[in-house]
Parts: sequence; structure tokens; C-alpha cells
Amino acid sequence: MSFFKTLFTPSAAEDPADFWKLISSETDVEEALADSYGNKVVIFKHSTRCHISKRVLKNFEKQVKKSDKEAIYYFLDLLSYRSISDAIAERLEVQHQSPQMIVVENGIAVRNASHQNISLDILWYVENISIFAKLFGGLAQLAS
Repeated sequence: MSFFKTLFTPSAAEDPADFWKLISSETDVEEALADSYGNKVVIFKHSTRCHISKRVLKNFEKQVKKSDKEAIYYFLDLLSYRSISDAIAERLEVQHQSPQMIVVENGIAVRNASHQNISLDILWYVENISIFAKLFGGLAQLAS
């Protein structure tokens, strides 16, 4: 029995990195959404029993530690807080995935990715969409 406990219980080495804000209640979700009005917010939904999720999480954490991108990072252990994960999916109108990264701005999910598509490049993509929209919107106004 201890073999299975070891296999399915996260070790201290698998604890989330120190930049994460943990989501463990509906209040934490509300805080994340409130934070999104002044900052880019990333919600990472992780399954502690899934080897793919562990690998994606580890790679993402390495990217964040090396990055200078400004964001607030929230972490949800979806096995411990499945009902909160479901509430996030419903509130942000995104289909539940695991692992999943959701980028939130102004209370709205502006981008999400799952599995091997999770990357900080998604933050860059969202930033460039905003820049292009402003640029091309401004050009359209000048042309008319």
C-alpha cells in the first residue's frame, strides 16, 4: 500500500514553485479575477496524478523563472479542488482540460491552452494581438 501512496502523493520536490498563488476556494478565484483588471493573470490547472501534467508544469515553471513577462500566476490542484476547477471553466467559459493554462484579462479568458500547447508564448501572443488591434484599429480610423 505504501508503494501506491508514494506513487500518487506529491513529494515536497513537486510542490508548486514560489511564484504561484494557490487557489483553494471560490474566494481565491474571485481574487484572481479581480487581479486581472490591472494585470495579466495566468491560471494553471494541474492534475497531481498525471505524468503529462507534471512534465508540462515543470517545463512551464522553468519558462516562468527565466522570463521577464509580467503576470500573476495562480495554481489549482484540480484533484483536490475539482468543484473549483469546474466553477472556473463555467465562469470563464472555457472547456475543462488538464493540464490547462488560462490567461485572464479584465475578468475574461483571452486565451487558453492545454497539454503540450502550454507555454509562455501564449502570453506573448495575447500581447501582440492587443498591439496589432490598436495599431490596425488606429490605421482604419485614419483611412476613413
